[in-house]
Amino acid sequence: MARARPEPMQVVKQRRDAALRALVEGVPYIRFLNISFDRRGDELTGVLNFDEKLIGNPLLPALHGGVTAAFLEVTAVITLSWEHMFPRIESGEIEAEDILRDENIRFPKTIDFTVDYLRSGLPRDAYARAFVNRSGRRYASVRVEAWQDNHAKLFAQGTGHFLMPQASGRST
Repeated sequence: MARARPEPMQVVKQRRDAALRALVEGVPYIRFLNISFDRRGDELTGVLNFDEKLIGNPLLPALHGGVTAAFLEVTAVITLSWEHMFPRIESGEIEAEDILRDENIRFPKTIDFTVDYLRSGLPRDAYARAFVNRSGRRYASVRVEAWQDNHAKLFAQGTGHFLMPQASGRST
């Protein structure tokens, strides 16, 4: 019995990128803040693309604390959603169009989110990476780190707890 030939890597990459783009573009606030995600293998890095509207204190100038917190939380939610949906995306069960249109596909809901502001966010692009500490059927715990020029010099970090989406109709 012959095994099925694996899909070409370019097809797999296109499917992954389209699904990630659909996840991000499906949330208007993410588009408003101009947050994008860079995917390298199974690792996501959030990118807060700088814009003058993100400045909270024009005298310093520094990124607004609410923008920083939103960036950290968005990175956590998208990373959790990506990890939660990844097996179904890989199998082809979920297509990019399904993410935008299917009401059965839901995001994790924030239970609580704590931000530590370590230094002022400078008027430039910022990056964040989320690390899932625990992800079960109902609950997830995530840590997020944000930096700008040097990954070793964080300007903010956050910890959040999330209620994972439950199946309704078919499994999510």
